[in-house]
Amino acid sequence: MRWLLVLFFLFPGVALANDWAALDEPGAMAIMRHALAPGTGDPAAFEIGDCSTQRNLDDRGRAQARAIGAAFRERGITFDRVLTSQWCRCRETAELLDLGEVSEAPPLNSFFRDRSTRAMQTEQIRSMIREASEPMMLVTHQVNISALTGQFTRSGEVLVIRLKGDDVEILGSILIEP
Repeated sequence: MRWLLVLFFLFPGVALANDWAALDEPGAMAIMRHALAPGTGDPAAFEIGDCSTQRNLDDRGRAQARAIGAAFRERGITFDRVLTSQWCRCRETAELLDLGEVSEAPPLNSFFRDRSTRAMQTEQIRSMIREASEPMMLVTHQVNISALTGQFTRSGEVLVIRLKGDDVEILGSILIEP
């Protein structure tokens, strides 16, 4: 096992395990942290409708989003619904995936700056998953994914999840780096 960890750190572009089969599980949904966007948080003058005020994807992030989408499409995996945070880095990731029609979903917006909405947004995401009749892709932020699943994700990482009562069960993970 140690040698696998050494390989992972020496060659970070190589994913150790992509659990594509997890997407075939009943009730499986995909939730993804946006692709690579340098930095942390957003500038002080952040505005939802103005990408010039936000932290955005760089060229590596765009390449990563395209590669992730291509890997899904190569396996014949698309989604009827791709829901995204209103942040530009999430919306651009969702569009570059090219896995289905993209719609904004405010519950997926980051609460990094204002943690007071954490519980409400997390419950709204659970409700979206609970009410979904078809598998969907959710593109959001690390804080949202951690609040929902208890797991930290890397930029561009896709967790395959399903609801088990009110709990979120992690079925697998997919990470493709540029």
